[in-house]
Amino acid sequence: MTPVLTTEARAEQLSEVADATHVTPKDARELTRHFLARLAVLEEGTQEHQYARNTLIEMNISLVRYAAARFRSRGPQEMEDIVQVGVIGLIKAIDRFEVTREVEFTSFSIPYIVGEIKRFFRDTSWAVHVPRRLQEARVQLAQATEELSSRLGRAPTVAELSQLMSLSQEEVIEARVASNGYNSSSLDAAISGSEDGESVLADFIGSEDGALELVEDFHALAPLIHDLDERDRLILHLRFVEERTQAEIGERLGISQMHVSRLLNRLLGRLREGLATTG
Repeated sequence: MTPVLTTEARAEQLSEVADATHVTPKDARELTRHFLARLAVLEEGTQEHQYARNTLIEMNISLVRYAAARFRSRGPQEMEDIVQVGVIGLIKAIDRFEVTREVEFTSFSIPYIVGEIKRFFRDTSWAVHVPRRLQEARVQLAQATEELSSRLGRAPTVAELSQLMSLSQEEVIEARVASNGYNSSSLDAAISGSEDGESVLADFIGSEDGALELVEDFHALAPLIHDLDERDRLILHLRFVEERTQAEIGERLGISQMHVSRLLNRLLGRLREGLATTG
């Protein structure tokens, strides 16, 4: 019979695995909780802290790819570049996550990942203006990528580039994103091979799906609603799930309709403020 390993035992095994991205999704969820707990007590800057942080990043790349998939048709950028931008959001989520809140890391991290990708698309001015720091990093990145690709016989990882360039992984990702600033196309550019011979790029750019935006809002709201007390969550459930009137809610809770109205306004204000802070 194959022995069942504890979370700690699997975590010890993981230290011998060259690529943490090969961990199964089920184990990744369990090990993520374990490494987040370790990260909370380790001293920042130590080798153990860096190992735990890097392992969390590698194990949760699938979350970034999941969030990035919805942006596949948003423009000429390569999907891998979008994923690299999403990794910045993942890193921010890891650094800001609080184990004591008892919120699922998936629900907590998705808004950060999507937010970084959205900011990337908003920063289209990079096609005409790139900070000098990133211009220099872009040249260094190209040289390091060529050197490592020749040496390893494959495309280098962000961690390998970071070590060779003596930069943080966040800075390497920024340099990769900055490279897109030198590749832009006009929306009026003709598309070769089109049936009528007159189609332009703008003809093939679709509009945003409002339903997808709603999914993102649900993910962002989940931890905020989780932090509410039981009565506040009940009020929201009665009003927006069961669609009860304020008078019906007041009768259920033994309070006046006016009191229900004030409570709802206060609750919605807190949630709006929380969403604005997260975004």
